[in-house]
Amino acid sequence: MAIGTVFVFSAGVNISQDLDLRRFYDFPALRQLLFFPIACAILCAVSFFNYRRFALTAGWFKSPLPYLLVISIALLILVLFPQFGTEINQARRWLRIPAGPITISFQPSELAKWVLIFFLAAFCDKFGDSLKLYWKVFVPLCLLIAVVAGLVIIEDLGTAVFISLLSFLILIIAGVKWWHILTPVPFGIIAFCVVLLRSPGRLLRITAFLNPQELADSANYQSNQSLIALGSGGLWGKGLGMGICKYGHLPEDTTDFIFAIIGEELGFIGTAAVIVLFIVFIWLGILVVVRCRDRFGQLLAAGIVLAIGIQAALNIGVVTVVLPTKGIPLPFVSSGGTSMLLSAVAVGVLLNIARQSPKTSQGEE
Repeated sequence: MAIGTVFVFSAGVNISQDLDLRRFYDFPALRQLLFFPIACAILCAVSFFNYRRFALTAGWFKSPLPYLLVISIALLILVLFPQFGTEINQARRWLRIPAGPITISFQPSELAKWVLIFFLAAFCDKFGDSLKLYWKVFVPLCLLIAVVAGLVIIEDLGTAVFISLLSFLILIIAGVKWWHILTPVPFGIIAFCVVLLRSPGRLLRITAFLNPQELADSANYQSNQSLIALGSGGLWGKGLGMGICKYGHLPEDTTDFIFAIIGEELGFIGTAAVIVLFIVFIWLGILVVVRCRDRFGQLLAAGIVLAIGIQAALNIGVVTVVLPTKGIPLPFVSSGGTSMLLSAVAVGVLLNIARQSPKTSQGEE
């Protein structure tokens, strides 16, 4: 998060706009400076919150997850209405919440993603072997995932696909039969194709990815500028704050393509260091999963590690043009308060699982 705060500040430089500290919340770079300490405080506070309170074993109404799930779905519906949702870059994904002299943006799909991960882990822990019941357990879970992903896919195809993939990975880890997992795949493929065909912009991005030498000034512009930023950084980079692609050349430089700015200013060494940090995070997360003796804790920790690890891989894949361009932020690093704060909550829960694992292995409550 510290690296992200520094580079969002660097990428947020705008030579055509004066920095007015009285309107600090209007500048992404200054907002990130505010979110960083708040996220650290939230992470530390949540690490002392007993993760078992999220479990469904004590009853549906004693866990906050069912309530949060209903709230998440309601917000996903609410954001689709022009009266409540705000359209940015031709996508209606944000709710604007007035807070005195400032307006806070909130992305319901981020909340829905994390709540669904927590709920699936708690559900699989509660029902255990019953997960092998196709019609009574697996199909209702698929319908729930379809509702969440279906509401997200209207405005954000990438996040919807990510949520679906993550959900089924958690179900596989929980012990769902393989042939159960395969049955909804044709429906998912059909839905994916329908969404692509109904959106010329999405279809154009796929076509541009398959033909990288074409559409250099339109659909492939962002990808080409990302490669230019990464390539021009060389081994050591141009120096912190010395990049030039952020001056209007690379769109979304503070959010989805912040990794390219790191590559330009710190070079291969800087990008490799970020990748190594994610690898270390994933490795330590796997250790938490392995050492935890509580099934709910294992599933929850696995879901958190998978979410952050896969999202980081997808973002880096997009920036390096290994994958088609899609708006998926780099966890902890990209600008955005919703993503950073909710990721901090998730990692705080992961820390609590790690904190309690030694006690659990010794037979203590």
